[in-house]
Amino acid sequence: MRIVLALGGNALLRRSDPITTEVQRRNVRIAAHAIAPLAAEHDVVVVHGNGPQVGLLSLQAEAYDGAEPYPLDVLDAGTQGMIGYLIQQELRAMLPPGSPVVTLLTMVAVDPADPAFGNPTKFVGPEYEKAAADTLAAAKGWSFRQDGASWRRVVPSPRPVQILEIQPVTWLLERGAVVICAGGGGIPTVLPTAGSGELLGVEAVIDKDFASELLAEDVGADLFVMATDVDGVYLDWGTPGQRRLSRVTVEELAGHEFPAGSMGPKVEAAARFATRTGKRAAIGALDDIAEIVSGTAGTSVVASPAAVAGG
Repeated sequence: MRIVLALGGNALLRRSDPITTEVQRRNVRIAAHAIAPLAAEHDVVVVHGNGPQVGLLSLQAEAYDGAEPYPLDVLDAGTQGMIGYLIQQELRAMLPPGSPVVTLLTMVAVDPADPAFGNPTKFVGPEYEKAAADTLAAAKGWSFRQDGASWRRVVPSPRPVQILEIQPVTWLLERGAVVICAGGGGIPTVLPTAGSGELLGVEAVIDKDFASELLAEDVGADLFVMATDVDGVYLDWGTPGQRRLSRVTVEELAGHEFPAGSMGPKVEAAARFATRTGKRAAIGALDDIAEIVSGTAGTSVVASPAAVAGG
């Protein structure tokens, strides 16, 4: 079976964690323990988040007086290498000797006319007090929004339209490699309008779940899994009547609303994959990954009632 696994940010950094190599390696090691058994039996593609790391690299770059701030596409590329290296190293240690594990720098094309460029919504970087956020907004022209009790920078999040490295990803899978790619949703890139012009990076962050879904379609995945810090999709979350969905159809999900900043994109990505491929998507906790793959944990999203009844 071919599986695309999108790791939520909690697999690398929890909200209260300091952004250090030691902390990230510890969390990646936990994730690798869950992924390694899958990789021993299935073709696996791993996608990861990068929001806190992009923010950290941005702040570090700005510490150099007289240096121009690094654009987000360059920072995305840097975090793909940094985080991919940690995942790659930890996975190699848990797989049989000689098992190929590859991190692939991945560009993802977006539409320059995407309305997201006029409405920044994607959180990146650390949390700030309101006064500090206002100071940075005035000094750097950044946009901020409230995230819980704190404030964080927001940037455009255009939809992915093409995974530019899909051919080498497929080649590597066919040769038995575990592939780590499209980290942070991929490096946001605009294709030339005509001819063989230059690929241009853009100041944006692509939603990891949407990029993972497109990737899952393109590699012919049999299962698309989004691992997060909750054990599934809940209705009436945070109320006494909350209940977890087990197996649902795309049509059933369409009758409910989910928070845009958290579960909403995951539900939308799962529904899109199930609709476009007729295969199963799943959302759940990384600790339950084996059971999610078997269909006994998490929330499974399928295209039709027959798929729900058939298990």
